[in-house]
Amino acid sequence: MAEVAVSTVVTKLTELLLEQTTSTISHISTVRDQVESLKNQLSWMQCFLKDADAKQQSNERVRMWVSDIRNVTFEAEEIIETHIYNSTIQTHFHNKIFTPFHLYKLGSRIERICKKIKEVSDRREMYGVVIKNPGSNSNPDDRDGSSSNERLRHWRQPSPYYAEEEYVVEVKEDFGSIFTQLVSLDSTRHVVSLVGMGGLGKTTLAKKLYNDSRIANHFEIKAWVYVSEEYRRKDVLQGILRGVDGVAREDMDRMPEEELVNKLHNALAEKRYLVVLDDIWGMEVWDGLKYAFPRRKLGSKILLTTRILEVALHADGNSDPYQLRPLNHDESYALLRSKAFPGASVIPSEFENLAKEIVVKCEGLPLAVVVVGGLLSRKLKSSGEWARELQNIRGGLLEDQEKITRILALSYNDLPPPLKSCFLYLGLFPKGMNIQTKKLIRLWVAEGFLPQEGGETAEDVAQRYLNELIGRCMIQVGTVSSMGRVKTIRIHDLLRELSVTKGKEEYFGDMAGSSSTSQLTKSRRHSLHSCHERYDFLKHIADYSRSLLFFNREYNADIDKKVWIHLSFMQEKKLNFIYTEFKLLRVLELDGVRLVSLPSTIGDLIQLRYLGLRKTNLEGKLPLSIRNLLNLQTLDLRYCCFLKKIPNVIWKLVNLRHLLLYTPFDSPDSGHLRLDTLTNLQSLPYIEAGNWISDGGLANMTNLRQLGINGLSGQMVNSVLSTIQGLRNLHSLSLSLQSEEDEFPIFMQLSQCTQLQKLSLNGKIKKLPDPHEFPPNLLKLTLHNSHLQKESIAKLERLPKLKMLVLGKKAYNWAELSFSAEGFSQLHVLRLTLLKELEEWKVEEKAMPMLEYMVIDRCEKLRKIPEGLKDITSLKKLKITGMPVDFEHRLRTKDLLEFKNIPIIESTTDILSID
Repeated sequence: MAEVAVSTVVTKLTELLLEQTTSTISHISTVRDQVESLKNQLSWMQCFLKDADAKQQSNERVRMWVSDIRNVTFEAEEIIETHIYNSTIQTHFHNKIFTPFHLYKLGSRIERICKKIKEVSDRREMYGVVIKNPGSNSNPDDRDGSSSNERLRHWRQPSPYYAEEEYVVEVKEDFGSIFTQLVSLDSTRHVVSLVGMGGLGKTTLAKKLYNDSRIANHFEIKAWVYVSEEYRRKDVLQGILRGVDGVAREDMDRMPEEELVNKLHNALAEKRYLVVLDDIWGMEVWDGLKYAFPRRKLGSKILLTTRILEVALHADGNSDPYQLRPLNHDESYALLRSKAFPGASVIPSEFENLAKEIVVKCEGLPLAVVVVGGLLSRKLKSSGEWARELQNIRGGLLEDQEKITRILALSYNDLPPPLKSCFLYLGLFPKGMNIQTKKLIRLWVAEGFLPQEGGETAEDVAQRYLNELIGRCMIQVGTVSSMGRVKTIRIHDLLRELSVTKGKEEYFGDMAGSSSTSQLTKSRRHSLHSCHERYDFLKHIADYSRSLLFFNREYNADIDKKVWIHLSFMQEKKLNFIYTEFKLLRVLELDGVRLVSLPSTIGDLIQLRYLGLRKTNLEGKLPLSIRNLLNLQTLDLRYCCFLKKIPNVIWKLVNLRHLLLYTPFDSPDSGHLRLDTLTNLQSLPYIEAGNWISDGGLANMTNLRQLGINGLSGQMVNSVLSTIQGLRNLHSLSLSLQSEEDEFPIFMQLSQCTQLQKLSLNGKIKKLPDPHEFPPNLLKLTLHNSHLQKESIAKLERLPKLKMLVLGKKAYNWAELSFSAEGFSQLHVLRLTLLKELEEWKVEEKAMPMLEYMVIDRCEKLRKIPEGLKDITSLKKLKITGMPVDFEHRLRTKDLLEFKNIPIIESTTDILSID
């Protein structure tokens, strides 16, 4: 799959032509024309790659052709990036003497590349590679590809004898819920959708329902058709017609598509029908078929399976697509038993522990459990054989691996090139890791995967791509914030294995394992997941590498201080060659690597877009040479606990988008920084107050989305509040006062901040603004040390869109707290933390009608929960932290029984069950 490599280089060439218009490349029009020609040739080549990628699995010559494209593409990338590097170095040293020479050399090399591309292109027709058109018929000579697809089609056909089916999965709530929807007598035709990742059991469940005798008795006519990503409207219509009308294939071949639509419509019009559309990939598929299905017949149903939630919602906006979950441990264990020991009620004791380990490795994916179980059913001679197969599960699954690989790979092959890059990138992260979405998005942007579309920022495009991968069930949601934002994602182990395998095949990315002797490829990206005694082996990949990501956490809280200092120094020495050898790096992620200082040679990495120094134990200050990193987009210095000062050169990094400085107890001095040139900055979640505010630094940050300022004096607050009215993109604002004597002004002028959704204020508020003076779209409000007046609560209750309220330490210092009827009408989350004086809390009827999550944290004088809280039927979870034993005991033994809808109780104390 050279598509990703070509797409990436085309994007870089486009950037070069845009960014270099005022630089040396524009001084000689011939070179610019050659760069433009190179871009156009590669763009043209992209048109054929989808077809080539589809054929290369079964055609060795096509595979070689794709490899040739990838190699020439990488060569073009190296030429362009080396030119940019040399041009930038000359600019730094004000050296123009060699500019004509470099441009001549660039032109010559581009000319040679263009000739190579033409030679590769000329071989295309010889190998039968054509522009891929999903709606066209396949090449009849492509027997290998079509036979492979036929095997996949055969695997998915519904057998009338379900007991003989391979994928017998008893998840009762899945079957029962869908069965009820199918047999309901709706007045019009209704679409029922099964959504989930490949291998999760959508087709299996649909087959079981389709073959159920009660379904057969309920519907007068039913048909099943496999759609697939290679959708052909005429084939699908013919498939359904064969099932419902028995029309001969020869007769249907002579009919135009619209006649097929009418014939199918007439065949279904007078009957209650069930049609299964298995494996739909696009909304246009449904749009092309829906008119064939009569709407008015009582109780008729369309059952579709898809990996893409958006497709299901498009087919029927009034439906609630059923999203299949992975099997739990017991379900997986039972399924493995049924496949490995057919007919047995238990797994023999000598295999029991191994079976449990295998179940864990399959991670709830029914397809994986079934294939492994089928494999093990032929290897029951000894537990030793099982143990060996357990070691080989990820490496092979032997002869049945084709089923898993092909079915999971369908989702990957359907992705457009930029989204393929995003998916492959996940294979660089350690297995089982909860991946922070904000970090992932910043990395994607730094890599240059994302095409600019309309007025969207690259981060917006990345967020959309992340949502797309979630919607396609290729990644799983890990943790979600109280506001509903996806904070972390995970990738299923089998899909990660697909990502890793494809990444290696395409030289996209590779991993160095636990041994420094790992044979790394010529991949563009490398990740290291463990500590290496020596890193010398990395020197061999310096010319190819564009990204280095370290995930090895080497610090140890228990280590002796003297030993720690020695190891820190040794670690630095081991890695210093990176800054001199890896000239073309775009991403350097050193999160958690033990470093005490950075050498000045860090400034030589002038192509760097992302520099991650989080938790690196840096001491003193950063080198002045970081001013040379003019392309830097993200600088992450969070949790650098010993870093004291940042040199006042950040203002030179004009492309900086995310400046991350926060350390919980001793952040580096940042108030002295000049920041007025950082017009591209989007994230500045923590910074000390300083002259940068009044010197135009804040006013010029017109793209800022997240801002947090600490140590504000009363006078500075007024300046900040006045300035942020001009920051039209600001979504999140956190302001913290310098001392308890300082106060927020009575008139905060926040109503003009129409985009502001999150507001955090730490400091005294003498008079809370009226509701209409708050940001009109405020969703989350956090207050600390506010010393609110009693009547302030009545104002907060009337904030029309408030979904989350946090009353923190000293926010409210009164003994009584009262929420009035119909107050907080949109509130979903409420946190009461360290309200030391609170003794009684009253909640009137119909207050907080939408509350779902409630936290009471160390409100030590509070005697009991309010009676009105028991009437809120939407409450799902109540978390209690650091409360007196009597409070929690009463909650468990008395109050909980009086809830109209009993929520989940989470507590830090486990003595609640005492008698």
